[in-house]
Parts: sequence; C-alpha cells; structure tokens
Amino acid sequence: MSAKDHLIIFDTTLRDGEQSPGASMTRDEKVRIGKALERLRVDVIEAGFPIASPGDFEAVKAVAEVVQESRVCALARALDKDIDCAGEALKGANAGRIHTFIATSPIHMEQKLRMTPDEVVEQAVHAVRRARRYTDDLEFSPEDAGRSEIDFLCRVLEAVIDAGAGTVNIPDTVGYNIPDQFGGLIATLRERVPNADRAVFSVHCHNDLGLAVANSLAAVRMGARQVECTINGLGERAGNAALEEVVMTVRTRQDLFDCETRLDTTQIMNCSRLVSGITGFAVQPNKAVVGANAFAHESGIHQDGVLKHRETYEIMRAQDVGWSDNRMVLGKHSGRNAFRTRLQELGVALGSEEELNAAFSRFKDLADKKHEIFDEDLLALVADATLDAANERVKLVSMRVCSETGETPRADLVLVFDGVERAGRAAGGGPVDATFKAIESIVESDTLLKLYSVNAITKGTDAQGEVTVRLEKAGRIVNGQGADTDILVASAKAYINACNRILRPIERAHPQNSKV
Repeated sequence: MSAKDHLIIFDTTLRDGEQSPGASMTRDEKVRIGKALERLRVDVIEAGFPIASPGDFEAVKAVAEVVQESRVCALARALDKDIDCAGEALKGANAGRIHTFIATSPIHMEQKLRMTPDEVVEQAVHAVRRARRYTDDLEFSPEDAGRSEIDFLCRVLEAVIDAGAGTVNIPDTVGYNIPDQFGGLIATLRERVPNADRAVFSVHCHNDLGLAVANSLAAVRMGARQVECTINGLGERAGNAALEEVVMTVRTRQDLFDCETRLDTTQIMNCSRLVSGITGFAVQPNKAVVGANAFAHESGIHQDGVLKHRETYEIMRAQDVGWSDNRMVLGKHSGRNAFRTRLQELGVALGSEEELNAAFSRFKDLADKKHEIFDEDLLALVADATLDAANERVKLVSMRVCSETGETPRADLVLVFDGVERAGRAAGGGPVDATFKAIESIVESDTLLKLYSVNAITKGTDAQGEVTVRLEKAGRIVNGQGADTDILVASAKAYINACNRILRPIERAHPQNSKV
C-alpha cells in the first residue's frame, strides 16, 4: 500500500440500504451482514441510526460489540439527543465513529430546517464538539451538498474541521450531480477550504440519474479518499453507489487511480447473496460484477475469444469477486461435519448449535427432493433456519392446493397464529391467489400486495423457487421471502414471512427529519 493512497470503503448497507422501502432488518440480520462485511475487510461499517428506535439502538450496539476488525459507525443528526444515543450505542465498539449531519442547501435550510445559515453553522460545530465526548473519530456531512452554495459549503467545512471532524463527507443526497461537476466540486473544496489537509474527504452519492458510481469515481480521481456505498447498490429511492462496482473499477483500472482498497474481493459474492436474501431485493441478471450474467457469454464470437484467451472479453476474473463453479454435491447420506465445513467455506457462520441443526435438517429434507445441492441452495437454507422464531406469530403447518383446467383453484391451509392452530380455505384466480387469500382469511393483515416475484435459485426443473412478497399497510412496506422446491409452498412461506414482519410493531424515526 506504500506506493498508493488507501481508499477507505465506508459501507452503509445497514443504514442507508435499510431505508429502501421493505428492506428493514432485524438485529440478528444486521449482525450477520456486519460479520460478512468484516470478512470483506470493509474499513467502516455504518450500522444504523440509533435514535430511530429501540430496535435500531440495539442493532447498532450488537454490531459494535461483535465486529472487531472494521470500524463501526453510528449516524446522528446534529442534535444532542441523537449524538448521545449514538455514543451510548457505540460503547462496546473496538473502534467507533459518530457520523453527524445537517442540511446546507438553500432549499433544505429554508423549507425543511427553517434555519438561517448562521444557525446551521453554529449547530454543526456544536454537534461535532459534543460528539467528541464519545470518540475522537468524527465524521460530518453537509446534507444535500450537491445543491449547496460553494461559499457556504466552504465555510461549514472549515468550521467543523476546526471543531474536530476528521472526515468530511460530501453527499449528493438527491442524485442531482453529474461526474465532471461533482469531481470539480471535490477539487474546489479541497483547494478552497483552508484546513482541508486536516480531514479525509468522503463522498456519498445516490443513483437517481444512474450516476452514483460514476460520480463517486470522479470524486476519487479528484482527491476524495473515502467512498460511502452499499452492497448491490441498495438504498433509498434508486439506491446508492454499489460497493462492488466502485471497488472493482478502482482495482481493474489502476492505470487511472492513484489509490487502492484493502478489501478481500473474493467475499463480494457472499455479501451480495446474503444482503439479497435478507432484504428480498433480487439482483438483476445483468447487474455489473454480481449479476448472474456478469461473466456469462452467449455470443459465439465471445465464447471463442474467451476460450482462446480469457482477457479478450473479460476484464476481471470471476473468481476474484467470489464467483465459482463449486457446488455442494453431497446427498442425503452426507454428514453434519461436511455440511458445516461447506458453510464455513462460503463464509457463513451460524450463531448457535440450534441454528446449525435447523439448517442441517432442512438440508436433509431438500436432499430427498433434489439430486444436487448447490451453494445457492445452502444459502437459502441458512436464511430459512435463522428466522427470528421468537417474533413469528404465524407459522405454516400444512397446505393443500387444487388447480385443474376449467375449475376455480382452491387452497386449504392450517396455520398456527398466536399459538393457536387455525384452518383457512379460499378460492382464487390462480393457485397462488387462492393460497394468499386462505392465509388472509386467518391472519386478516389488511395489507396491499405490492410485489410477487419468483426466481429459480439454481438450474434444473428440481430447483428451489425463491419467492419474494412485498406488502404495504398504512404506508409501511415489508418484504417476505420463502424458498422451496414446491413454488406454492415457497409462496405461502413468503407471504407468511411478510405477515410476521407487518404484524411486528416497529417505531422508527427517519434520519432526514429534523425533529423526532
């Protein structure tokens, strides 16, 4: 690393990524992702927004206590109660950071904060100084910097650096900038802020115009040395800069970048699959780096070229980001040790013997149905085995679905709802519709179905189907997932999983509101 600067990778999947509608994660899910990000060797993990809810506080606290190799960060508005809450959540961290912010664009100051520029500067400085009670590692963000006036931005940054901010993050909060403009902004700030040499310049770009990665990289070329990003580009609205795309671009184009990251890129695919499975946000096949088609070649000309010399059509090695042809070919006679070993090779660490037993039991059941068990099947089994059983008010006991030509499909289900076994029956326009209506006849969740999506986890007619269901109730959106070789069973599991989430009360504050 001596020849080139270190580009700090700040992952905000657990915070900004979670703000995607339906992507809320439980504490245990955040811990699993946090451990995966640590294996990826991410420099900073933004674990959440502790003031948002007791659940968010506990999740940040849990990640801070478990992660040892990466720095754990908590977000706080420039308010005393936010900062104190963040400091408390980070008490158990081996290395902690508080990230505080306040808006600086005219439209945000006038319409949202109802504050004058002088008041904004005063509050920003006060927030940084208060955060120093808890840690020396402080980050400050002028929210909506991409639409802020340059003179005022310089004034705010100089003040917070003097107050103790070691990292100043320049967010393109609404994805408004384009690469030349955004790179130029970073260059101007580094030149005009008198004490710029005392802070690391960071960027946080949103993807509203599809330019988050391009803007981030333009900023890096102009001297930014931290990029805030998320696995799979998860995030509010159109998402954030995708970690995998930023990291692999810098690695692949070392002829253009005078910096490099410290990440173990072979862990990228494991992280991508884990985040996708937990949030229910499927990765599109043509997604760069982690999409199923990222290293696939259909054209005969391309196939011929790759067979002769890989670099004719591939600028990265699939293995460098964790793609491989490895698959679990053990069958129903395979033992627990082989199962555990393969999970460890995939970077999956189950938290308890009970979780291992539940996953192994599902593996045995699946092995009776499928000839070959692939890595993707194993990851789906683990996701199924680590559901928070304590919070499951609804459980599937049995189901029978009848669908035949010329007849109305019907579904009969037995569920356990709040500890009581109940039966439900319904007819529908199709077998899935009938299944969902039968569940609703028992649960009465009063939700609106926003999305029903089916993906084959692996190839073959005996592949597991992975179903994602998105439900909305009173403005709250949740995702549910289910996997099974029987797509109707998978659908029922997904709907029930979503119902369990919607029935669980969660009070959260949004970090872009100025008042709680």
